[in-house]
Amino acid sequence: MRLSNRVNRVVCVAAVLGACLAAGNAAAQDSANADAVKHLSSTYVADGDTWLRGNIHTHSTESDGSLPPQEVVNYYAKLGYDFLMISDHEKLTPVAGLDGKGMTLIPGSEISAKGQHLLHVGANTHVLPDPDRQKVLDLIKQDGGIAVMNHPNWQASYNHCSLEVLNTLQGYTGIEIFNGVVVYLDGSELATDKWDRLLAKGRRIYGFATDDCHNPEQHAGMGWVMVQSKSRAVDDIVNAMRDGRFYASTGVAFEMIKVDGLTVTVRAANAQRFRVCADNGKVLKMADGPDLQYTVKPGKGLTYIRIEGYGPGEQTAWLQPMFIE
Repeated sequence: MRLSNRVNRVVCVAAVLGACLAAGNAAAQDSANADAVKHLSSTYVADGDTWLRGNIHTHSTESDGSLPPQEVVNYYAKLGYDFLMISDHEKLTPVAGLDGKGMTLIPGSEISAKGQHLLHVGANTHVLPDPDRQKVLDLIKQDGGIAVMNHPNWQASYNHCSLEVLNTLQGYTGIEIFNGVVVYLDGSELATDKWDRLLAKGRRIYGFATDDCHNPEQHAGMGWVMVQSKSRAVDDIVNAMRDGRFYASTGVAFEMIKVDGLTVTVRAANAQRFRVCADNGKVLKMADGPDLQYTVKPGKGLTYIRIEGYGPGEQTAWLQPMFIE
């Protein structure tokens, strides 16, 4: 019995030592991972660029809109927009002959036949629809434009563009995380659920808000993008969106977006609450008021954070993701 007790004691001590060593190795690994995390990667520039308000998804009588192109332009100019893209279905509506009323007019179209709907932004040539949407995306890239996948959660299935398709397709700049016209249709106007799952898989794509206007009296001004652009030139605006220098909004306006290491500081005068979201949509923090400062804690296994601002009514704004590197 005495020999047996001694053996048991030795086994217990060995087990304890093994557990301690394992815990120490895990802690050391966590520490190494934490040390490797140095900063948040932000798409925004500190200063110097101009913030421009614009819509890249609207229709005219050249497809299924209620007003001719010039009247559509006039309507958005009265709303104070800085740029506009008329995105008629399967047609590159000419904008060179229109009076922009002080706005920059971006050529583009909505490719909707034969598959999931998507925008061709900054088009030089008309890209025809093809059931193979990867071919369409490749042609848009060759043309020098950017592609945005439209209203992923439209229709009763809440699945106009499935997560599987979004995961498979390559070369699009972003997705509509808010589409105004879907408020009045089956499905959901929001698609942050799919956005977060794509981001968590390592996809670096951006979130757009549009109104998808067909009838300006009902739809215009429901959603837009605020672009941090070098100028009002078409190429500068499109390239800023390509690089993620914009945020999506239905009313909340950011006045400051500052990143220093692992700390982000934002201000939006008309924001009443902020949410800091991370991988797969988990909420890390909620804070009331027009100001927010948040520091990422290393070693939590997060790959990105993003910030949502909420204002009166249903007014919202979504910053682009900031990846932890």
